[in-house]
Amino acid sequence: MLPPELPPLPALTRAECEFVDRYLEVVDLVGRINPAHGADTYGALRAAQALAGKAAGLRDALTLMHERGEARVHAATLTRALRVLDGERRAGRVTLPPVSAS
Repeated sequence: MLPPELPPLPALTRAECEFVDRYLEVVDLVGRINPAHGADTYGALRAAQALAGKAAGLRDALTLMHERGEARVHAATLTRALRVLDGERRAGRVTLPPVSAS
């Protein structure tokens, strides 16, 4: 049995695609650094080392959007794209886990 098909990505400009991709890369790294979810210092260290480069990529994507005259971020469209790309789960690693009842 095949897994259910994901909804298609909304139409994005190339710069918006770069923005979403670079943003998710940064979120993934911050999630790996998050002490509430981490298991070891080495993994967090490696993620922290990579973060500067990925943040620069995110900055470059936003710079490109700005230079092309894309002055507005279309939040609803980009939110749909983030959901299709599993952004909710990925961003969940950045937050604190819920308080346990025990």
